[in-house]
Amino acid sequence: MLKFHRRLIIGGLVLHLAGLSVAQAHEGHMHGDAGDPVATEAPFISENNAAMDKMMAGMDVKPSGDVDRDFVAMMSAHHQGAIDMALSILKYGHNEQLKRIAQEIIVDQQQEIAAMALAVGQPLPPSVAAPTQGPAQSPAQPPAQSTARPPVTQP
Repeated sequence: MLKFHRRLIIGGLVLHLAGLSVAQAHEGHMHGDAGDPVATEAPFISENNAAMDKMMAGMDVKPSGDVDRDFVAMMSAHHQGAIDMALSILKYGHNEQLKRIAQEIIVDQQQEIAAMALAVGQPLPPSVAAPTQGPAQSPAQPPAQSTARPPVTQP
């Protein structure tokens, strides 16, 4: 329950900050000046707004007649939005504590998306490297060759 509340607070804070930034931009405070704090946040704001737009579009699910599947579709889009916003803070943020929380959000949300999919009989999402890590070695690839000598056999 504590994790839920922490995610709710962090999500609300991200949405609030993004809303303030957008409001400032609409009030004419974004001048493109390199010294302007809003202008320096432009890449974060843009990426975050794109994540929110994608999330909101994904949550706009046409009722299928199966409430459970509709819920999973909406919540999966919502959770993916949280993942995308957390990736943004990892990319542009400076606060190490917030970055650790963002990493936890990514893992938790991925697990919840998988659990919801399984609950309604959908296949698991494909396994991929964590979005904050480089590509992992494919299971199909053989392990690296050892430089150790083979054991000597006696005739």
